Amino acid sequence: MTRRSWWVPLFAFCLLCAACGQTTPVITVPHGPNAPDQISKHYVVLVSLDGFRYDYAKEYDANHLLAIAAHGASVPDGMIPAYPSLTFPNHYTIVTGLYPEHHGIVGNSFYDPARKQRYSFTDEKTSTDGSWYGGVPLWSLAEKEGMRSACFFWPASEAEIAGERPTYYLHYDGKFPDEKRIDQVIAWLKLPAAQRPHFITLYYANVDHAGHEYGPDSPQTAEAVHHVDALMGTLEHDLAGLHLPVDLIIVSDHGMAKIDGGWIDLDQYAPLTDFVTVGSYLYAPSDAATNTAYQKLKAADARFMVYRRANVPAELHFNSNPREGDPIIVAQGPYAIRAEGPVAGHQDRPPQVGNHGFDPFLMPEMKAIFYAEGPDIRAGVTLKPFENVNVYPLIVKILGLKSPPVDGSLNVLRGVLTPDAAQ
Repeated sequence: MTRRSWWVPLFAFCLLCAACGQTTPVITVPHGPNAPDQISKHYVVLVSLDGFRYDYAKEYDANHLLAIAAHGASVPDGMIPAYPSLTFPNHYTIVTGLYPEHHGIVGNSFYDPARKQRYSFTDEKTSTDGSWYGGVPLWSLAEKEGMRSACFFWPASEAEIAGERPTYYLHYDGKFPDEKRIDQVIAWLKLPAAQRPHFITLYYANVDHAGHEYGPDSPQTAEAVHHVDALMGTLEHDLAGLHLPVDLIIVSDHGMAKIDGGWIDLDQYAPLTDFVTVGSYLYAPSDAATNTAYQKLKAADARFMVYRRANVPAELHFNSNPREGDPIIVAQGPYAIRAEGPVAGHQDRPPQVGNHGFDPFLMPEMKAIFYAEGPDIRAGVTLKPFENVNVYPLIVKILGLKSPPVDGSLNVLRGVLTPDAAQ
């Protein structure tokens, strides 16, 4: 394709974006057209409904999601998030197939002892710096193989990772109108085949925000569930109107639990003056200090367990990355734990009504959703709970890409695929 023939449809696309009335512009990376062997492949739209607990659809009558479950694939007892069951670690696990300790985003915020720097998802300098991120996210994998991709918000999608960015992406704007996000996804899929992205992400935070502020059992959370469910109905309808082979996969990153009690401050049990602390993560100045804190904390309070990093239970996959800290605190229930409260004279705030981040094997309220439908998905498939690292190899298979080594396995979800797609 000539330079001129590439920019003509791109100009038309920009006009379409303007027609959608969006306030946050789409950023376009000039990767060129889809490679010839990618154009005929199927499409995947991956949607995240942040904080949508596994049982919300039945509890709050999310009829569109329940209909997708009936004629597609679902996991009624919940998809298992990676530990910690937090937003950035799990969104990045879903798109890399790696546990947080392997891709490096071990919390929404944490400290890296080697870099001597803090990472925070709210700090644009770190959240958009690709050097913090390991693994190969799906959009980078697609771009490396000449397949165009698009991200309508997804944690880490604004960073250059593994040498790539998605062809189309936006800077995060939580106020971007919900319905117009769907309009943009449809606009991308109406592009000429050469420029049309085959892998697209879409993100909504409504349910998570309601769960934090009002709790998982609140009318406000029920309302947020109904809202995003209606959006999924609109998306499903609009995708069907395109008459393209699109597989729709809807997930969440974690669930939600009502917090029990007030803050638990770790410095009330052990001196942490010389530690670097981020939330409940502890980074000691020496191994001797680590061991002293461990000894004082391990029998301090039945509401949490304390481990030396190397001894964290294997099923949590949280025992080998220095970014995790040492010792490591694992809550034994829905308790709000932090290293220390605010300094004297500064206002303290109570914990949020609802929260997450807890051990999903201990607390089923942390489990997430998985719904899938489309030409490559078998009808009426119900799955037993599985870890979310296995979503990555499923999408790689549908898109016909070559996967790097990951923690997930296609064998876990191969039964979701139709016989032709599973070959």
